[in-house]
Amino acid sequence: MSDARRDGAAARFIKTATKIESNELTATLLSFTFVFVLMTAYFILRPVRDSLSSDWTDEQLSWLWTSTFFVSVIAVSIYGAVISRIRMRVIVPSMYAFFAISFVGFYIAGRTLGDNDLVNRAYYVWLSVFSLYHLSVFWTFMSGLYNKEQAKRLFAIIAMGATAGAIAGPAIAALFADRIGNLNLLLIAAVLLMLPLAIIGRLEQLRISDLGNEDAQTDLAGGRELSANPFSGFKTFASNPYLLAIGLFILLYVVMNTFIYFELRKMMGDFDRETRTQIWAGIDLAVNSLTFVVGLFVTGRLATRVGMPTTLALIPVFMVGGWVVVALSPVLAVLAGLQIVRRAGNYAITRPGREMLFTAVDADTRYKAKPVIDVVVYRGGDMVTAWFYTALTTGLAMGTAGVAAMAAVVAAIWAGAGIFLGRKYDRGGDQTNSE
Repeated sequence: MSDARRDGAAARFIKTATKIESNELTATLLSFTFVFVLMTAYFILRPVRDSLSSDWTDEQLSWLWTSTFFVSVIAVSIYGAVISRIRMRVIVPSMYAFFAISFVGFYIAGRTLGDNDLVNRAYYVWLSVFSLYHLSVFWTFMSGLYNKEQAKRLFAIIAMGATAGAIAGPAIAALFADRIGNLNLLLIAAVLLMLPLAIIGRLEQLRISDLGNEDAQTDLAGGRELSANPFSGFKTFASNPYLLAIGLFILLYVVMNTFIYFELRKMMGDFDRETRTQIWAGIDLAVNSLTFVVGLFVTGRLATRVGMPTTLALIPVFMVGGWVVVALSPVLAVLAGLQIVRRAGNYAITRPGREMLFTAVDADTRYKAKPVIDVVVYRGGDMVTAWFYTALTTGLAMGTAGVAAMAAVVAAIWAGAGIFLGRKYDRGGDQTNSE
């Protein structure tokens, strides 16, 4: 068989299996690699953070989540001011370089001060901010590279890069933490965060040459600036019903995450810190292995065949049933199983689906209002639900079964919000910003 025929057969196989057109392949692979590196770095750092949480009480952890919220508000405000004053092509690589330097700083603090509780708390808060910011900036960049039709087909495949990185990251932490120490893991993550800098420029070139998206609103290469008001993202979010609906959807997701997280870390309190790190890393591996299979072969077809309402409501509906099972059998194994399926469903289905929603808004909204949703709304939800959980368990002495029953109700509301958003997206999304 000739090389041309082999290349043609390979292209047809890729298109059939993944719905990637031949002109989109390079950009898709680079986008996949981009998010793979980001998530590998994050999941090297995450088990270390989560192992610290069992050292603190519910009230202490709630205060840390409150601190995370306020740090997030400040970070988003600074971000909004910075991106109004620099060329947009500098924004994305600068964010990753900044975070890489910050983790080198934690490495130096750890070497200098040892196992300092203040440093541990600062690291916990900072990584919680980073966990939202690095993906928010990535998906903002992606929504400017691909059009709506391409996003429906390709975002799920690109998201599998996140899953692959989320498998590699905890595997590295689990294998090498006891050999090289947690502090050296910070240096590895910092180096990884610098690698996407070369990818970003190439993707911007492919946006025009291969993807054919020359819309000025997606152009990161020019000198066009956004609104100069650093708080315009907050104003846009508060005045836009479409964005408010997205914010509500994410807020309800946060309730699911917070309740499960607090219950799990409480059940792990009897283990030492190293064992907790291994348990959290094991959960991460199970989550992301399942996510890879589902996202690669199911998610892209799901969004195109059943539509956005079903895509966004699928995991919330599952969570209703899952919480009922936990209420009837409130044990660690059941809760861990629900966590695995919930997070896998989020990475493979819910997250790509909700990121598609931002292909229907303009650049100013993506770069300024989207971080408000991804960081401030998310972390604000963390803060509120953390204190709500603490009130339920400490003030009302509610056990796991009672928490699960309440969460099932919230999951039902979450499903309704997903259906509403999916229908609005299918009708054109944010009509106020459409051209």
